[in-house]
Amino acid sequence: MSRTHPLFILDANIFMEACNRYYSRDICPGFWECLEYYCQEGRVISVDRVRDEIRRSGTLDEWVDQAPGKLFAVSSEQPVTGAYKEIIGWVQGNRQFLPASKAKFARGADGWVAAYAKVHDAVVVSHEAFSQDVKKKVPLPNVCRQFGIAYKDAFEMLRELEAAFEWTRPAA
Repeated sequence: MSRTHPLFILDANIFMEACNRYYSRDICPGFWECLEYYCQEGRVISVDRVRDEIRRSGTLDEWVDQAPGKLFAVSSEQPVTGAYKEIIGWVQGNRQFLPASKAKFARGADGWVAAYAKVHDAVVVSHEAFSQDVKKKVPLPNVCRQFGIAYKDAFEMLRELEAAFEWTRPAA
């Protein structure tokens, strides 16, 4: 499938940090409208396992329930599960990461985000940063680099989407 624009696949931390910090729904509803718009345009997605992770956090239940149906893609399609097995195999075999880090990665959504991105030639969007010597975590960008998957942070994605959120003057 040929696209003129990249498909961005969002990590759970994009949703949760935005909600809890700089783009909370009451301060910056435009951020959430932007995600919904670009989801409908086929440019922004995530996976069902991210949705589940967000629900476990209790942060955005109402928004997740109202989000466009196609925002959270099904991660159980065969090519994605195959890519996930390859990614988990690399993580488990990597002596750099501590056993607890590997176990946490296997329980989370990050491996599924990377697998979906690999299969669908998407760009991973995460607030995590590449860390060459990290042991206590398996950073998503480390996985992306290992498997040739492009990644960006939310601000790079928003610039590429040409999003802008305007301030509204309070009523007098």
